[in-house]
Amino acid sequence: MKIYDLRSDTVTLPDPNMRKAMYEAEVGDDVYHEDPSVNRLQDMAAEITGTEAALFVTSGSMGNLIPLYVNAGRGTEVLAASQSHIIQHEVGAISAIAGTMPIGISVPRGILTVDAIKDAVKPLSYDLARTAMLEIENTIGGYPYDLENVTALAAFAHKKNMTVHMDGARIFNAATATGMSVSAYVHGVDTMTFCLSKGLGAPVGSLLCGSLPFIEAAMRVRKILGGGMRQSGILAAAGIYALEHNVKRLSQDHEHATVLAQTLHASGWANVDMEGVKTNIIFFTVPGMSEEDAVSWLAEAGIRVGIDGGKIRLVTNLNITDDDVQDIIVKLERMAPPCKQTSGEKR
Repeated sequence: MKIYDLRSDTVTLPDPNMRKAMYEAEVGDDVYHEDPSVNRLQDMAAEITGTEAALFVTSGSMGNLIPLYVNAGRGTEVLAASQSHIIQHEVGAISAIAGTMPIGISVPRGILTVDAIKDAVKPLSYDLARTAMLEIENTIGGYPYDLENVTALAAFAHKKNMTVHMDGARIFNAATATGMSVSAYVHGVDTMTFCLSKGLGAPVGSLLCGSLPFIEAAMRVRKILGGGMRQSGILAAAGIYALEHNVKRLSQDHEHATVLAQTLHASGWANVDMEGVKTNIIFFTVPGMSEEDAVSWLAEAGIRVGIDGGKIRLVTNLNITDDDVQDIIVKLERMAPPCKQTSGEKR
């Protein structure tokens, strides 16, 4: 039985052409800024985002941590959606390493607005933590921000002397879904990071983008965090290939997610957040089953999914072909409604 891994878009494997690019990569010592492949990747990222400079980092978590360290730091607070990755999935590094306090704002779908954050900004006082940064995650749970909202949030934050960081791990999905360019999204923010190892299919790495002075400071913090790499052009080559070949195919992942969401919705046994399916992520529940039991039940049929925020999460990715989607549809349509969970069982 073929197994379809839909837990995340991080499970993708480099295809033969990406592996060839990695094998043939021209490399040097990146700590001395002498790796031509890394330098090229960083230049590409800066051009795509419309920023002055970019820095190749090992992960999106590092790409988020560095601006928290540089632009926020001790005695400050950072406003972010309570569902955001920097609060929920980065092991508390925002406080443990960057030394700043996250203030989670509970908002529908994790989409912040000026009205939602305005009362959370602290007045200036010697006995209060300074509200130093606003963090925006785009997409968040697969749901993209409106450009107008990003612009309004950034303008408000800057008026309050806050910097703005965008966790754009899936910014290319947001741009694909909305028709906006990545640079348009980034225009109003101070720093942003995007991942190569999610929808773009590279094995490792993210890019941190911002002003030249910020990137110079970021290089020092990357070194503090143990992120100085040597002949990392082998990895950068995968990122270059991803940016050149895998951005334009993201719309396929979105189409696959829409079709699978519609199939789940029509199944009679799944409650699907259809309004939330804007890119490549689907959230649903199976009434009568705990999330853990539903995940196991789907796995028995060869469909691997995950759990996030108390719901089942299914993520399409470049490893899933049109034929695969048709096979998954058949599996979902043939699945009998599961038995109800017994009274008192943990949900």
